[in-house]
Amino acid sequence: MQLLLSSGLWRQEGGSLLTFELPTQQLRHGRYCHGSIAGAVTRAKRGRIFYASVDAVGQVEAYIESERAWAVQRAQAEGRYERLPVMRLVTKVSRGLKPSAEWVDRDGVVGSRELGRLGWRERQWLFLEGAEGPEPAWLWLSEQGMPMAPDRWNAVFRSANLRCEEVLLTPQERALGRGFRLAEVRGRSPYATPHSARHSYALYMLVVLNELMENRYGLTRKDRRDFALLFGDPWWLVKTLLGHADVETTKRHYLAPVAHLQLESILAAVETDEPDQERGNLDDVFARLARESAGIQDIDTLLREASSAAEGIGPRCLRPSTAPNRHWGRMACW
Repeated sequence: MQLLLSSGLWRQEGGSLLTFELPTQQLRHGRYCHGSIAGAVTRAKRGRIFYASVDAVGQVEAYIESERAWAVQRAQAEGRYERLPVMRLVTKVSRGLKPSAEWVDRDGVVGSRELGRLGWRERQWLFLEGAEGPEPAWLWLSEQGMPMAPDRWNAVFRSANLRCEEVLLTPQERALGRGFRLAEVRGRSPYATPHSARHSYALYMLVVLNELMENRYGLTRKDRRDFALLFGDPWWLVKTLLGHADVETTKRHYLAPVAHLQLESILAAVETDEPDQERGNLDDVFARLARESAGIQDIDTLLREASSAAEGIGPRCLRPSTAPNRHWGRMACW
């Protein structure tokens, strides 16, 4: 969840990452890492650079060393990988503008292909030689140690949503489908999907980029026009980060819930140079967006109001991040 929130990746993009594609190269100030997404797994079929927070990457690395390692060991002990009909053992991964993978299959046939041309199904066949034998190069594994298809993420989020409902809603309220519940009832339980993380990322970046232009850089309207000519305006920058071909797609589908709001007025109160105070004011901005927009939830507020009922559910629910860059965990759109 945190990786999708901090990167804005599609479910299929984030769900089909290989272990050696996890971003590790930090930007200059060290708060974000950048990596590459293969064109074959994107909707536009064009590769692009993506950015993920150091905290999110750290969580994924902890998963690799704990839950994933346990699943791999169990699968190896039960011989599951040996029974797979297709296995390509990666022998070399080249770097550069067009990185590629070389492998050898069970019959000893050697092959290679650019990583950017490998679709998500082909990626599930790639294996690496581990300490106890071959293990999947696919990052996200099921409890059985097998590559988890990207659409399986829907079930993972659905289970988390149901666990939240079991704690925060009454049996009578749960008996009604979410689409038939009153808005007041829906608002008491966090609800998220893999795609909502991408929506949250788009909203977060739009607010932050506008805040930077309005307050941190102190740009006048004329300055903003000049800046936009050189680097693009916030809408264009968000469009680029999401990998959209047309900025209208970004506006129409990802930021529709805030179309009626004037970001300039929302951000008028964010006028500080102190980092800690800035984070607090941005929290206020996001809380206001959640109050004034029907399509946005503020997870912090939801869980705070239901803290007595939700005691002890912690990570079993959709718990917001407690990392310093905590804004990523605040918002869940749609």
